[in-house]
Amino acid sequence: MVPDDLRYAKSHEWVRVNGLAATVGITDHAQLELTDIVFVELPAVGRKVKAGEACAVVESVKTASDIYSPVSGEITAINGAVVENPALVNLDSYGRGWFFQVKLSNADETGALLSPADYRKQIGE
Repeated sequence: MVPDDLRYAKSHEWVRVNGLAATVGITDHAQLELTDIVFVELPAVGRKVKAGEACAVVESVKTASDIYSPVSGEITAINGAVVENPALVNLDSYGRGWFFQVKLSNADETGALLSPADYRKQIGE
């Protein structure tokens, strides 16, 4: 499942942009590859991140993976629900399983992200 209203990083993060606010999570494909997610560590609110920078961690029953910010800006919110219940990422990766929100410092960066069609090609859908 690859929603048409999002942009995608090659590293399997998704971005939903609303003005200068961007919500970030990992794709359904990524959560399926990771299997059961048991731990999520999110960046601190107020942290400044650059596109491509590792800023969060997910651990599943089989591995730990860095999560990269697909855009540059300041972390304005985190989803505490996924810290308390990491399974939300497996259950609803594009909804309740989001990770953090970023106030974009350069909205043009979203143009460098993959379109839904390009992401589908990347994952072989």
